[in-house]
Amino acid sequence: MAETERDDGAAGFLRCFGAQLRLLREREGLTRAELGSRLGYGEDQIASVELGRRIPKPEMIDRADEVLGAGGLLVAMKAEVARARYPSFFRDAARLEAGAVELHVYANQVVPGLLQTEEYARAIFRMQRPLLDDEVIEQRVGARLARHEIFSRRPVPLLSFIIEEPVLRRPSGGQSVLRGQLEQILLVGRKRNVEVQVMPMDREDHGAMGGPFNLIDTAEERRIAYTEVQDDSRLYTGNPKVRELEARYAILRSQALTPRESLSFVEKLLGET
Repeated sequence: MAETERDDGAAGFLRCFGAQLRLLREREGLTRAELGSRLGYGEDQIASVELGRRIPKPEMIDRADEVLGAGGLLVAMKAEVARARYPSFFRDAARLEAGAVELHVYANQVVPGLLQTEEYARAIFRMQRPLLDDEVIEQRVGARLARHEIFSRRPVPLLSFIIEEPVLRRPSGGQSVLRGQLEQILLVGRKRNVEVQVMPMDREDHGAMGGPFNLIDTAEERRIAYTEVQDDSRLYTGNPKVRELEARYAILRSQALTPRESLSFVEKLLGET
């Protein structure tokens, strides 16, 4: 990943992690090829990690710690390495999202990341301008899919999504990708802890014309609002702004189709694709 795709802090941390990996490897008298063989990776991949150019997967870190006898040194850095997978503007939001007890999402541009299929996410990243390197795209796709772990957490969080109808009609990545994405929304939307609502285009009233936003409830009983426009993101913890977005979300829920009507609407769209 190019340095311009990460802030200096994350890039510096990945170089530090890579240097630790190299020192441990050399201590064991292993070449990059030999370590790669034991971990199931190629020599070039090991070199990229050691140089801080590639973000290692969690399972690679676990295995490397074991093979190199690191005694938990590499594993201790795994959480920070995982944070580096995300663009800098989203890292704090990703951390809060992962531990949320409730999450409410309004989307008017693309399908929310938590609902995206691998193919849809890849198509969205490929459309980004300036263009992202292929390696960056794959890292971003992997990071987005890793966020789906929230659906298997225990206790399960309460999740709700309000999605604008045009988002569900736009064939990002092609018709086959759209079909898979609509099927995914139906699959997730039928979970007991998830509600998906569609805001149809024929509504005359609309309570949130200012853009997308998320409301995050933490285990510490704090509600935090998150907004993101053109890669410029903000987290709000102050009551005035949070209450303003809470009110907007409540109005949206009353204006949108009900969850049952919404799933029927998505089924109808699926039949049209």
